[in-house]
Amino acid sequence: MGQFDWFLKIGATPQAVAVLNDQPILFTILLIVLVAVILQCVLIWYIHYATMKPEQRKKKGDKKGAAAKPGAKPPAQR
Repeated sequence: MGQFDWFLKIGATPQAVAVLNDQPILFTILLIVLVAVILQCVLIWYIHYATMKPEQRKKKGDKKGAAAKPGAKPPAQR
């Protein structure tokens, strides 16, 4: 019984479990790479959000003002 036998329950092959039990550093590297990719995506989103012009950001509209304009065009026709 190795420490990665629980992978068998989620669909891993016995060969894959044997490799992970033999070389657990591969699982550690996988986790580090996944965390790094997620952090990079968050950084890219933050740079995108921080560099948007004020007119590109969604405005919080008033509930009274949004429906009160009778002649306003829909966004697709502006």
